[in-house]
Amino acid sequence: MTVSQSPVWHPFTQHGLHEAIPQVERAEGALLHCTSGTTLIDGISSWWVITHGHCDPRIVDAMQAQAAKLDQVIFAGYTHEPAEQVARGLIRLTDTTLPSSDPLAHVFFSDSGSTAVEVGLKMALGYWHNIGAARYKIIVMEYSYHGDTIGAMSVGARGVFNRAYAPLLFDVETIPFPEARGQNTLDALEALCRAPDKPAALIVEPLILGAGGMLVYGADILREIAEICRAHDVLFIADEVMTGWGRTGTLFACEQAGITPDILCTAKGLTGGSIPLAATLATARIFAAHCSDDRAAMFFHSSSFTANPIACAAAAANIAIWQGEDVRGRIAALSAHMGERIARLAAHTALENPRILGAIAAIDLKVGSSPGYLSEVAPTLRAFFLARGLLLRPLGNSIYVMPPYCTTPGQIDAIFNAISEAADQFGG
Repeated sequence: MTVSQSPVWHPFTQHGLHEAIPQVERAEGALLHCTSGTTLIDGISSWWVITHGHCDPRIVDAMQAQAAKLDQVIFAGYTHEPAEQVARGLIRLTDTTLPSSDPLAHVFFSDSGSTAVEVGLKMALGYWHNIGAARYKIIVMEYSYHGDTIGAMSVGARGVFNRAYAPLLFDVETIPFPEARGQNTLDALEALCRAPDKPAALIVEPLILGAGGMLVYGADILREIAEICRAHDVLFIADEVMTGWGRTGTLFACEQAGITPDILCTAKGLTGGSIPLAATLATARIFAAHCSDDRAAMFFHSSSFTANPIACAAAAANIAIWQGEDVRGRIAALSAHMGERIARLAAHTALENPRILGAIAAIDLKVGSSPGYLSEVAPTLRAFFLARGLLLRPLGNSIYVMPPYCTTPGQIDAIFNAISEAADQFGG
């Protein structure tokens, strides 16, 4: 189907470029099958969501069984077993992977990564409001991206993603992306935390900034960031929407820093990538500030499909896979193979800044001009990879690989061989 024949308006797509839009009809494992007869290796987990593989039978079976029993019910004042099971599972997983001195104790469901972030921000501001403290300032990290709803855009980097919507956005304070040992970041955060106008919260993508260019920083820096927030009683919000569910090599990225955030946002891989669902986890004190006999102090957030039973059944099946199988071992093997291949690419004269973190690898194509998200080479690269049977979607001139954990060594080799070929052809 061509663009001119379809009424669909696609996300993050400039239809004026008339790029090919393949129609996918089925999928399994790391493969997408198109109506044209083409088969694609899904090198980016269909926008970072697929973990165990497309159409994992255990998750599919769970959704089918749930759909025949309870498809949807209002979640304001009602509950159901799949939601209870997922909430208990999330708390159990975080209890066993993150420090337990001030554990995450409550789970609020929503529908996407952006809404998980919106919920986290509202929890933080609601906490300070309900305990009678006038604290409203939010601190963010340079180059960050947290989603496309208004609050999520407000705490993301100002630029091409949100320039047209600037009148809608609220002001934030920004700390720089860590350089070397990150002292620039820590000093800036310390200064903001010591200011008379005390911040309400800091929100960060732990260990790696996704849409900002797959920018990696160390676990030691993340730990010191959390410690500064703790010392000044600034709420720490970890946006684990992309980094969670094994992407960085551990279940959650915060695990590598040995920290427990006050609020943790998760989505994408929560259901194994099969169906939309998000959750925002909070510590007991955040919940307690909203819990009283005053109805005006309740947490005012919801959507019609909060904790949809079918989505929760998928998440429960995903949690069972994590608890019953060596998913971490699969990620480690995948990471090791990608590490070997990215190391080989590092020698290419047209490539620079190789980086790998868990099941995420990235490298930058040297271009003559206009690096960054709007680099003119990006549409050319997308078409090049598509012609070679690959779903890769570079962030401008930054080429990244984030495959499902079932991706075979041969499929990984095909991806990295194509990246090398692209560097030969398009490197500046």
